[in-house]
Amino acid sequence: MPAPEPRPALAGIPVYRAGRPAGSDDLKLSSNENPYPPLPGVMERAAATLGRMNRYPDAGVTDLYEALARTTGLAADRFAAGTGSVSVLFSLMTAYCGPGDEVVLPWRSFEAYPIAIAAAGATAVPVPLRADATHDLDAMAAAVTERTRVVLVCTPNNPTGPVVTQAELERFVAAVADHVLVVVDEAYVEFVRRDDAATGLSFLAAGRQNVVVLRTFSKAFGLAGLRVGYAIADVLVAEAVRKVTPPFGVTDLAQAAAVASLEAADELGERVEAVVTGRIALLEGLRAQGWEVPDSQANFVWLPLGPDAHLLAERVHPVSVRPFAGEGVRVSVGTPEACDRFLDLAARWLTGR
Repeated sequence: MPAPEPRPALAGIPVYRAGRPAGSDDLKLSSNENPYPPLPGVMERAAATLGRMNRYPDAGVTDLYEALARTTGLAADRFAAGTGSVSVLFSLMTAYCGPGDEVVLPWRSFEAYPIAIAAAGATAVPVPLRADATHDLDAMAAAVTERTRVVLVCTPNNPTGPVVTQAELERFVAAVADHVLVVVDEAYVEFVRRDDAATGLSFLAAGRQNVVVLRTFSKAFGLAGLRVGYAIADVLVAEAVRKVTPPFGVTDLAQAAAVASLEAADELGERVEAVVTGRIALLEGLRAQGWEVPDSQANFVWLPLGPDAHLLAERVHPVSVRPFAGEGVRVSVGTPEACDRFLDLAARWLTGR
């Protein structure tokens, strides 16, 4: 007896592959996680919710939206939360895309983009990055057609690391029709130190209704295991995303930890600075060895190795890094000890291959 068949669109969708686990968390540089444990105060706030786990969480995500409103100065109804920013992206695609629609995106970029697009039944239109691993926004603007519903901008770009500048994004948004959503994925924005880097919030503050910003608590805030991300958008766009987001996805525990993290911004800022310092050291160390590494403003660096990507990933074991077949290797910034271990193994690979 034949089994039930899924929608034909799923035939071309790859399964999302997580980074290979390392021998220990200390040597796991494959998933862009914050290497430092949650702050004690954040853990205490989250743990206080465990006594009511027999109850459904607040489906309205009230406390988190109010905390985000205080942080950004925007109204609470301009947010839409989900289990990580990737979940919010899937909801956004469901709300705005369908068969016959197109989504323009940079490539190589976040591997979940094509999956989310295909799952909505839309067609991905990938535009290659420039030689320096940055977005080619002119080419992306030229790729927009009457079928385009969404354009994705990832800054800093995952997995290559460079940012889009504010001037570049302003020209790009001006060139895109008002009915096309420009989704600015800022999952790594807290690690950015370039003064000219783009910020999607500036367009929302200026009243642009077709710009959406995606952010997450997984990276800089160190809550990857709790899955909290959100969109910041025009009121009607945020409402549309919330309509197609499964209810009760963001647990009370996750909401409490996220709110506590926002309130502990100064303490978390110190940890973010430690990661930024580690990124600079990793970039400098690799370049001193002779590697060509794009500028990164995230919590990872990119080695454009082409067909040697998986070979390097195998050679640096027990450090775990993220290879992308035929393209390169992404190395997350971990503890200083883990980064030093990787640098030592990377140097050996260079001299011995």
